[in-house]
Amino acid sequence: MKPGLADTLERIARAIEERKSHDPETSYVARLIEKGDDAILKKIGEEATETVLAGKDGDRLHLVREVADLWFHCMILLARHGLGPQDVLAELHRREGISGIDEKAARRDARRGEDETR
Repeated sequence: MKPGLADTLERIARAIEERKSHDPETSYVARLIEKGDDAILKKIGEEATETVLAGKDGDRLHLVREVADLWFHCMILLARHGLGPQDVLAELHRREGISGIDEKAARRDARRGEDETR
């Protein structure tokens, strides 16, 4: 990894956090935050669809750009809920070395246990 790239997510998260309180007329992040979760989720859905389409067209640069847009909008959603990239990285770290099949089964079992206690 190139020097400085490892901290990029944290720098972007700090910028998003700062821009949350800016004037929505001049800040895209502030405008999206002001509109609420539905607007953010709609934008994430649009970016996810564009990512899928880019993945199908075989243009690597297009794919990277669409994933960057998707990640950015996911980071806005995280910030709206007081979360950031470190929270996601911690979850990925927790899952490291665990089979995807086993991890999914553990989540399913945990949800089943929660339902039984209600």
